Amino acid sequence: MLILLIIVSAALAIAGAGAQDNVIWLHYVCKPLTTMLIFYLAFRATSVSPPYRRAMLTGIIFSLFGDIFLMLPASVVKPGFLLGLGSFLCAHICFLRALTSDHRFFSRPLIFLGIGALGAANLFVLWPGLNMDLRIPVVIYVVCLLCMTAQAITRHLSIQTSTSKWAMAGGILFMLSDTLLAYNKFYTPLPQASLLILATYYAALGLIARSVNRS
Repeated sequence: MLILLIIVSAALAIAGAGAQDNVIWLHYVCKPLTTMLIFYLAFRATSVSPPYRRAMLTGIIFSLFGDIFLMLPASVVKPGFLLGLGSFLCAHICFLRALTSDHRFFSRPLIFLGIGALGAANLFVLWPGLNMDLRIPVVIYVVCLLCMTAQAITRHLSIQTSTSKWAMAGGILFMLSDTLLAYNKFYTPLPQASLLILATYYAALGLIARSVNRS
């Protein structure tokens, strides 16, 4: 039942994102609501370990803050993008903390180098479209995101559990969602951008929440 509620709320948030003013409230209500439901999914799970659970729950809370900052118009919160970027940076630090709570960081350097090369290629393409005041924050964020994704992959390849598989899939989808968002914002508008970005984001966050469950 909870999974169904998450799917319906996410669908309404996506539908409201590109809607007219008379139904934009759907996006404002359902975007944070979906993240709160995902938080509850992780909160009620039988945890794989207390440190992992705490770090993941904290990361989802920071993601909720990021959702709110990014969705509000600049007339309400002028530095909304930077605040959202900072919130998701904190979220990825928490996710990385969880993923290193039971497995050594940087245990497979080739994975990190491969993910890093992909991130560097994306930055190379996006760099001309980034404002000067955003370049350093974006680079810091990208490095943290890539480390989180690479750690999720190396952790699963090493411990091979069902929960590590969910975390790996969540990390990869998070990187995909943020890549789509960056290209849409700084390179060229993407067709069906809201659908692509939010669908992959909620899938990523849901899989990360699912990874908290031991069974």
